[in-house]
Amino acid sequence: MYKRILSYVLRTPWAVEPEMLAELAAILAPRVAGVRLSDEEIAQRVHAAQARAAARGAGARVGVVAVMPIIGLLLSRAGALEQVSGAMSVQDLALRFKALVADDAVGAIVLDIDSPGGEVGGIAEFADQIFEGRARKPIVAVANPLMASAAYWIGASASALLASPSALVGSIGVYAAHEDVSKALEAAGIAVTLVAAGKDKTLGNPFEPLSPDGRAYIQDRVNEFYDLFVRAVARGRGTSQKTVREGMGQGRVVTAAEAVTLGMADSVGTLDDAIALAGRRAQRSAERAETDPVGVQTSVAGELDRRRRRLRLAGA
Repeated sequence: MYKRILSYVLRTPWAVEPEMLAELAAILAPRVAGVRLSDEEIAQRVHAAQARAAARGAGARVGVVAVMPIIGLLLSRAGALEQVSGAMSVQDLALRFKALVADDAVGAIVLDIDSPGGEVGGIAEFADQIFEGRARKPIVAVANPLMASAAYWIGASASALLASPSALVGSIGVYAAHEDVSKALEAAGIAVTLVAAGKDKTLGNPFEPLSPDGRAYIQDRVNEFYDLFVRAVARGRGTSQKTVREGMGQGRVVTAAEAVTLGMADSVGTLDDAIALAGRRAQRSAERAETDPVGVQTSVAGELDRRRRRLRLAGA
């Protein structure tokens, strides 16, 4: 099982801090070699992320503000990897967010983010969901203290983005790894022959050095996901794709103050500041609903119009 997981990790495009992917591979490698986690170790790893989320107030409500923690490595479906990494499922997060948007008792949502990013699968859809939720209620994201790569992809889609004073923000980029095990197999006296149908079916396989065509194939996938990432950030932050590509760190993480200067965040602030901001915005929305119900519909239409303008700008 772990051999398949390690192979999956190495061939999947990632929007994550490189150190995290290296750590994940280092955790998996001994499992592939036959080292097994004890029941106690599995329990500790499975509950670690849950404990961190509980400490941050998983499902907490502050007045009409719902706080939704997004902590740790992000995977489309955590599955077995949750045992060794404490990962969070993006699908589970999307369902939780959908429920909060639909809950009339929730006036605003705070995304409390502390994540190095993760697998690209499901991130674009979740970011779209967050952006669309802005038309329903205020959504404030806070880097507390790490909002990197796929986590920034998500956070940049919120109505407002704060970064705690010690935060690191950004890492706008995508990459994939290629594993070449040909020499190791040769040393072990093992020969692997691939029999395939479809000219490009075995491009980038791990049983031979990466060919130019294989590299181009992987690079094309990486570029495609990077383009999705850039478009989402440009849309969410109300800027151009050119600005995102050239003026938002070019794959680096930046400090909170620099993130504000570069337009990657709106202000430096803590989780409490994010909750307070979300509360104020929720109050203004409630007041408009009480005094001008028609105006609320107009404001939603205005938000949709602003969204269309951002999309046109993002395509520039």
